[in-house]
Amino acid sequence: MEKTTIYLNRKEKLKGAVLIVGLPGIGTVGSLVGEHLRTTLGAKRLATLYSPHFLHQAIMMKNGGIRMVSNRFYSFRNGKTGQAIVILVGDMQAGTPEGQYEINERIVRFFKSLGGKAIYTVGGYSITNQYVSSPRVFGVATDGATRTDLAKHGVVLGKAAGAIWGSAGLIPAFSKKYGIPAACLMGETGMLEIDANAARAVLEKLKSMLDLDVDLSNIDRIKAETEKLLKEMERSQAGPEPQPPNQPLSYIR
Repeated sequence: MEKTTIYLNRKEKLKGAVLIVGLPGIGTVGSLVGEHLRTTLGAKRLATLYSPHFLHQAIMMKNGGIRMVSNRFYSFRNGKTGQAIVILVGDMQAGTPEGQYEINERIVRFFKSLGGKAIYTVGGYSITNQYVSSPRVFGVATDGATRTDLAKHGVVLGKAAGAIWGSAGLIPAFSKKYGIPAACLMGETGMLEIDANAARAVLEKLKSMLDLDVDLSNIDRIKAETEKLLKEMERSQAGPEPQPPNQPLSYIR
């Protein structure tokens, strides 16, 4: 394989479609959002992207098989609006600047060739080393109309600072080049490698903006398990509870 290639798994009319990009990144927020939408909405494989810019790995499968590292496009039709939604998920992002530029421009060009009309990338925005119990969703967009829509749905604009690394930032930048309105939604996250709470906050915004009927019970389960684990860790780090005064010490044997 000499260059990034996208193979169609099936043909579908996607004029006016929206692309949601949920790839690995800070807090695993993008992956959680993308995979949750893919599974709960019953999206079907549309296309597969392979690239020599991915790490030199192969994925072992549960059935004993093996496959190449990839990014994968899935699509479904919104039952409420009839709009086509495309979801991009994957095993990893490119590990070099050259790979990032090649792959992300290829993604935008491919989506435009399908007749796509808007793109939302998803990532995490880390500004603390603590767990964020009520995460905000920060956003940036390529155009005024999209920024107005984000603000209407409670996305925080103009407060995030710095650079957006990888696909979450480069895809909107290339979208602007190719004339596709795009935005990046970033769930506020902190110390967690897998932050279901930040992902849930972004899912709520996407549900509202795209009028999606999405069951959040599975992401709520992951969130509850995470918070339970954090509480157990806090108790463990605090040490044993002090013994009541004038009471003999007890031991478990």
